[in-house]
Amino acid sequence: MPELPEVETMRRGILAIEGATITAAEKVRCRCKPISIKPNPATIRRRVVGKQVQQVGRIGKRVVIQLENDDRLLFEPRMTGLVLVTDPPSPEHVRFRLEFSRGEKEVLYWDRRGLGMVYLLNDQQYQQRFGLRNLGPDALEVTGPMLKEIFGKSSRPIKVALLDQKKVAGIGNLYASEILHVAAIHPAKRCDKITKNQWHLIAQTTIDILQTAIAHEGSTLSDGTYRNALNDPGGYQNMHRVYDKQGEICPICMDTPITRIVQAQRSTFFCKTCQKRS
Repeated sequence: MPELPEVETMRRGILAIEGATITAAEKVRCRCKPISIKPNPATIRRRVVGKQVQQVGRIGKRVVIQLENDDRLLFEPRMTGLVLVTDPPSPEHVRFRLEFSRGEKEVLYWDRRGLGMVYLLNDQQYQQRFGLRNLGPDALEVTGPMLKEIFGKSSRPIKVALLDQKKVAGIGNLYASEILHVAAIHPAKRCDKITKNQWHLIAQTTIDILQTAIAHEGSTLSDGTYRNALNDPGGYQNMHRVYDKQGEICPICMDTPITRIVQAQRSTFFCKTCQKRS
């Protein structure tokens, strides 16, 4: 589930490690489904221990720890992963641990379902993997003209298009529904039918919603899985307008129940009155 606001919150939660030197890096023994760790943990340990952390960044839905030699250690949370600096939600699901020289709290990667990834890339591998051919611009940096250029000739439904990380990086199922509701765009509307003004509105709404969600440290849903780096819940779930609110009255028109449909095997929530397809 973690999307851009949740991963950005994780990134900000471990900023204290910038400038510190890694003293230990290890795969934690876990009886659950193993996560993908590449290269093998021994190779990661050999390449990162003794290296200083230059920067803690984010690329799309991944936390990136950049080292002094331009190697980058990435945490990709996928559905249930978390990057933490304190007691995890459950000790049996801790998968990877980093320790540092300055006495900062350790950094843990935790993953209940084991769908996430930890991997180390050199600079060339990183540039190849995350160049614009393989990953779109960050969702916090989009503009109306940019979105029109990226999607304007596509016949795909706008909701499905926004989930394509090769086109725009960071938006997932939750925030796509919220963005389109506020922008008053039907989720099934074809991209090539969206007007210039509507692209501008989608871009501005995207930035506004994601920045607000970051300010509230992301969304913790009913399963309680997502937590910030201090193992506290986010707060933006209290501001959701349509996501997972099927049957509840739309907070904008105050009249129409929220509808749920399935697009590309994902649930979409919208208001038939506020988001007309025509």
